[in-house]
Amino acid sequence: MTRTQDPLLAAVSGGVRLFELGQPFFTGMPCSPNHPGFRMTLIRRHGDMMRPDGGSAANEIIVTGGHVGTHIDALSHVSHDGKLHGDVDAAQAQRGGTFSTHGAENLPGLLRRGVLLDVAAVHGVATLDPGYGVTVADLEAAAQLAGAEPGEGDVALVRTGWARNFGDPTAYLGKETGVPGVTVEAARWLAERRVVATGADTTAYERIPAGAGHAVLPVHRVLLVESGIFIMEHLNLEDVAEQGVREFVFLLAPLRITGGTGSPIRPLAAVSA
Repeated sequence: MTRTQDPLLAAVSGGVRLFELGQPFFTGMPCSPNHPGFRMTLIRRHGDMMRPDGGSAANEIIVTGGHVGTHIDALSHVSHDGKLHGDVDAAQAQRGGTFSTHGAENLPGLLRRGVLLDVAAVHGVATLDPGYGVTVADLEAAAQLAGAEPGEGDVALVRTGWARNFGDPTAYLGKETGVPGVTVEAARWLAERRVVATGADTTAYERIPAGAGHAVLPVHRVLLVESGIFIMEHLNLEDVAEQGVREFVFLLAPLRITGGTGSPIRPLAAVSA
């Protein structure tokens, strides 16, 4: 029997290599001071209850904020002057304890072209300096290095190398030292290219100056409120960078948390094997 195969299925059948772009979730992992941390413990262990046939089961309870670990921000996450993206009244939208507009259940699944903008590689370092602000020139140089500039509907991932500090919460959060990240001008460069989403390997995506903490986050305003572009944080871009993969198929399926402001995610990059 002759079967006509979809080109996408044919490409997958030919072999695909997947790269993890997220961090593992574990109790005690680094967490922004603005959000409740991740906690997981077994509430039922094997042997606590035995079935007549000798079977047993274990399960856990998970407590976490929606912006803890590798996650994506919904458009309800940030407002400016009382307005969400599209001039939506934030106070009205959040009545009743969940968002009636821009909730996390509206976060899209993504199967898009992804581009790695490896700014650390542009500077010839493993990790950018604490508090370094990623500029437009940095993104342009990273796009040239990748041989691929992000465009409309794409996903742009910015590597600072900061994921190397994930095992040391104090260093990773960088309260005293600052954390490298995207500047307002660089965010506008991405917005001009009409990317659907962007992410980075840090807590807040954007530059955090030494000692400033997360008091002011103007890049979130530019991307989420003004441009409707989703932000991903706590990515791990080390493996894909080490393998020299800078253009790929980006896969993402957020949890559909009704009325939420974000979702934990497990993003993947796919290339031909």
